[in-house]
Amino acid sequence: MKRRCMIAGAVALALAAGARGAPPRSGPVLVRIATDAGAVTLALDARRAPITTANFLAYVDQHRFDGTSFYRAVRSGHGEGLVQGGISNDMTRMLKPVKHEPTSVTGIHHVDGTVSMARDDLGTATGDFFIVVGDGRYLDATRKDPGFAAFGHVVGGMALVRKMLAAPTFKGGWSADTKGQQIIHPIRILSAHRVGAR
Repeated sequence: MKRRCMIAGAVALALAAGARGAPPRSGPVLVRIATDAGAVTLALDARRAPITTANFLAYVDQHRFDGTSFYRAVRSGHGEGLVQGGISNDMTRMLKPVKHEPTSVTGIHHVDGTVSMARDDLGTATGDFFIVVGDGRYLDATRKDPGFAAFGHVVGGMALVRKMLAAPTFKGGWSADTKGQQIIHPIRILSAHRVGAR
């Protein structure tokens, strides 16, 4: 009887994880993001960042990224910065926020091509993400700052990411902090889907 309960419990946990788009326990999961300007392929680190990866895959598997865009280019000079995309806080696409996985726990640092979750306060990350161009280690966790949750890296299409970073932006912004970062012609995400693991 005890063994039966343990098996039932394991099945229930597996089903709950699958509903959130849980990744396999093996190597990185590859996701291809097709845009109207080309494609970007991501390798998601399911082993070191399981919570953040499962969240991202839930948006992929439920097609919540389809029809969204890369809409923000944050330039820090010398061709570096980050490009942000996703649901742009669209409540109709949004899933429940997930727990923060800091770089101090995952060991995934914000370097060229790293993909990470956008957020406001801790535990508010949903369906907006960004890709780092150049050295973004200032986004890592420190003793005083929890940083952002990195969970993978670009393995194809980095030239397109750099092109998006250089895209023309409005002089204004959504706030004083985002002034000059809103892409005039957002790059539309046509689809996002898994392409396998490696």
